[in-house]
Formats: sequence, structure tokens, C-alpha cells
Amino acid sequence: MSSEANLIPAPRRVEPHGGVGPFLGEVRAIVDTTLGPEAYRLTVAADGVEIVGGDEAGVFWGRQTLRQLQGPDAFRQASIDPAPTELPYLTVEDAPRFAWRGFMLDVARHFLPKDDVLRFVDALAAHKLNVLHLHLTDDQGWRIEIKRHPKLTEVGAWRPRTKLGWGGEPLLWDERPHGGFYTQDDLREIVAYAAERHITVVPEIDLPGHSQAAVAAYPELGNRDVVDTAALGVKTDWGISPHVLSPLDSTIAFYEGVLEEVLDLFPSRFVHIGGDECLKDEWRKSPAAQARIAELGLADEDELQSWMIRHFDRWLAARGRRLIGWDEILQGGLAPGAAVMCWRWYRGGVAAAEAGHDVVMCPQQEVYFDHVQSDDPREPVPFGWVHTLEDVYRFEPVPPSLAGTPHETRVIGAQANLWTEVVESRARVDYQAFPRLAAFAEAVWSDLPGPGDRDFADFARRMDTAHYARLDALGIAYRPPGGPHPWQRRPGIPGRMHGSARKTWENA
Repeated sequence: MSSEANLIPAPRRVEPHGGVGPFLGEVRAIVDTTLGPEAYRLTVAADGVEIVGGDEAGVFWGRQTLRQLQGPDAFRQASIDPAPTELPYLTVEDAPRFAWRGFMLDVARHFLPKDDVLRFVDALAAHKLNVLHLHLTDDQGWRIEIKRHPKLTEVGAWRPRTKLGWGGEPLLWDERPHGGFYTQDDLREIVAYAAERHITVVPEIDLPGHSQAAVAAYPELGNRDVVDTAALGVKTDWGISPHVLSPLDSTIAFYEGVLEEVLDLFPSRFVHIGGDECLKDEWRKSPAAQARIAELGLADEDELQSWMIRHFDRWLAARGRRLIGWDEILQGGLAPGAAVMCWRWYRGGVAAAEAGHDVVMCPQQEVYFDHVQSDDPREPVPFGWVHTLEDVYRFEPVPPSLAGTPHETRVIGAQANLWTEVVESRARVDYQAFPRLAAFAEAVWSDLPGPGDRDFADFARRMDTAHYARLDALGIAYRPPGGPHPWQRRPGIPGRMHGSARKTWENA
């Protein structure tokens, strides 16, 4: 690649033609479907700039490359230099490696205002990422207005206080109430804003676990025959709640109503229903749940969860949508049309792909951005395994057991995930996501060699030479290469480290 380009993510081919010329702001944009989805060819020559895209998305990604060539100031919200930008004469030919290049933002644990989400959409677009997965519901908060069930936001969107950090004695609390939610018009705006940037917003409505906020709002959704659900509130600390949805027809009908409104807001092909970390102790103790298992002829509680997942798979398919869920939906048998988001290393994704299901790879041992970025003791609220910038750059979504087999194409892409238990603000989201999201974007866009052959030194050079300045111009409060600024630290807030992630393929 030409040293004068310094592009991130790195394109497949850059051919310098020699010379430079002024860019006067005019671009000839052409769609040529023979290039393929999202592909583009950008030509900068003495007679002007031309972008040929395989579709409108390809033209848009070509404009993002042109923006990078213009220099960091092109990422500011207003021009600060009236002089034309000098551009190198070159041709860039490029196309994405994966169709799903995603980022999951957890707005349930800590709510982010609408404007912060819109701002993050711009950051995704600048890195040619095309899926924003919004985690909208959890034990600690419900963030989407559902008009037929107003208590979901009147009650479920607010908690009286919030645990600080990950334990330690004594426990630390932020005693301020925390909450918020997006109105339906807010979400329509987010979806439309993202669509203008060729980003699909995928909603997640978690079930049957991670549902304490919903049960706090509507106690009849819980297992009332074993728990006083009327006494439950929105969860104020972290960890997995034992309070899960009941498997009754009334609960199914309630969530069908929720999803009817969700489908009206989100045109995405995929709808995420969670399905992870559903503790089944209440079902084991519940006469109503046990009666349901017997009625349906199921073997156990795992099959009961599978029955619920299969129900919503059929329900979504009948409306032209596809269900996607975390890899626990494999337990008890996977619905035929469902796709799997694989977070527990690679095993579930491999099994799903070999069974003919589409897979999005997002293993926590590789691309969970709530995990700490170094072993520097100054890191704010260190959690999980260390995922350095280089670790993320070497992320490979296709494990060796699938590579070169007919099942490889079932890996439709990958996603980086940011859970926000201890990520309480826009600045903290910036710090955890960047610069690692730039490395992730290159791993899922560029047609790179395997992780052991990628040139991290060149990537780091491109970050230092140009990309950190672009992030500065965007106003992103990223983690500096030398460690956190003093104002980015959070001394006194306890963390929780996992030890080694064992970054080998032995568990893939």
C-alpha cells in the first residue's frame, strides 16, 4: 500500500499515479453492480475525483476513504481552512471481507442519550462498520418505549442506585437514581440516521433471562408461584439475575406485543432476542413451569428455553424477519432459521456453522471491549482479560476448523461488544472502544492474511501518522498509546480481572 495513503481500514489495493492536485469538493459518483456489494473504486486524477461503487453503500465507503485522504481536518464538523486540500493522484480498489461488521453497544446497564448514539454512528461509519447492535433491555434497565406496555419505561427504565465497580469491601454505590429510555421517535431517528450512513441497527430484546427490569414493571411476567415478583425492583448491581420470565402463554403474548412494536421501529432483517445466561432455578421450582414442560413433552428446562426460542423464531419468520441470539440458544436444539452470535470462545459458532446456521463471531476472549486494554494499574476499573490493540488487530473471525471447508461461508461476519456495567458515560465508551475499534474494523474489512502474518507495526505506524489525529478531530476521547490520561482514570473503584485469555486456537 502507498505510504502516502495511511488508510484505516487498509484497502485491498492502492495504486499511486504520482503527483498531487487540489480537491475542489466535486465527486463523480457512479454505481456499477458488477463490482459487488459495498465494493468501490476511488480514482483521484488531474481531471477530478471519481467513485464507482458496487451499490450506494460502496459509493459511501469510497467517500470515507476520500475523507481520510483529505486529512484529519476533514473529520471536523466544519471546515477550518478555506484553501483546497491537496490530494495524491491514485486509484484505490476495495471491498469488504465480511457482510456483517458490527459493534454492540449496551445501553441497558448505563443509558446513553440519543445524541451520544448518533455521534457513535458517525464513528462507525468513518471506520466502514455497518451494523450497530443496540442492547436495549436487561436486568438493570429497559430502554425502549413500548406504547401498549407503558410501565416498561415508567418503572423498568429507572433504578434507585448503581453499584460502582465489581465488588470489594465495603461495596461502593452511586446513590443517584439512574435511567432513561428512547422514545419510539428517538429510535426512528437513530435508525434513519444510521441508514443514511449504510449502517443497519439491530435491536436486542432479551428473553427469557436478563429480564428483571421487565418483571419489576409487570410482576405477572415472572414466576409468581415461587417468587414474590411484586417485591422485585430493577436490579441495581451486576451479575446474572435469577429472576427470569415465566413460560406461560400470557408471557409469550406480552412479548409478541413488544416485538410487534419493535418491528415497526427497526426494519433490520435480523432481530436479536438474547437467549443467554438464563438461570433456570425458578423454572425447576415452579409448578407452572414444570406443568408446561410436561404439557409440551419436553425433557427438561433447557428444552423449555429452546421451545420459547423456537416460538419466536417462527413468529419472526412469519413476518419476514430472522432471529439471532447468543450462542446459548443452541442448548436444547436450535430453531432452523436462527442465526447465532458466538460469544463463548468459538465452539458454539463452529457447531452452529457445521449445522448450517449463519454465525456472527464475537468471542469475549478476543473482542469484548469492556475488557481491560493493558495490565497498567492505572487502567480505569480493570475488568476481564487484557485485550491490547495488537490483540484486537490479530483477531481472526474464521477459526481453523472452519477455514477452507464448505461451512466457512456460514461465518457472515464479526462484531465487537461493549458492555457498560462500569462504563457510565460517553467518555468512558470512547475510552473502551478506541483505538481498538479501528483495529477491529481493519480485521473485518480488509482482505488480510491470517492473524500471525498481519503487520501490526504498519498498522501502528498508520495510527500514529494519521488516524489518532482523525479521532482527535472527531472529538473521540480514546485511550492514548502510552496509557490513560489522569482524567481517564478511576482510582478507588474496584475492578475484576480474569487472568490469561489463552489466546490460542486450542479451544476453538
